[in-house]
Amino acid sequence: MTIKIIGVGKLKEKYFKAGIAEYAKRLNRYTKFEIIEVPDEKAPESLSSAEMQSVMEKEGARILDKIKDREYVFALAIQGQERSSEEFAKEINQLTTYGHSDLTFVIGGSLGLSQAVMQRANTTISFGRFTLPHQLMRLVLTEQVYRAYTIINGLPYHK
Repeated sequence: MTIKIIGVGKLKEKYFKAGIAEYAKRLNRYTKFEIIEVPDEKAPESLSSAEMQSVMEKEGARILDKIKDREYVFALAIQGQERSSEEFAKEINQLTTYGHSDLTFVIGGSLGLSQAVMQRANTTISFGRFTLPHQLMRLVLTEQVYRAYTIINGLPYHK
């Protein structure tokens, strides 16, 4: 069983790194966990629609290069499906019980995910309608995956 997060851009903030490292350490009791960073596409502040599309496509190609055919992919998107922590845990448990041992979560860059990545995804997931920095989202997602495993294993962390 492997849980993988693919994120666009390099995580620089020490406090995010420390939080992710703590949850990653806890997760290692239950599953192999890894974070893969793909380079973000450098772009000026103001972009035309065509330039935005080009940036997302280049970042999307980098993301897709890191996904294997057998992986079950969750694309994080504001318009994705919201789940409670319990629903998320149930979904992970069902997926891993019934043949999906490699789960991959994809967090796009500042412009979002390309259409190609969205099409590759098996499902979408949203953590609400707020826009969060993708660095913070890595920490939130890592904590929620850990929380899911504590729910699956009946541990008191979730309460």
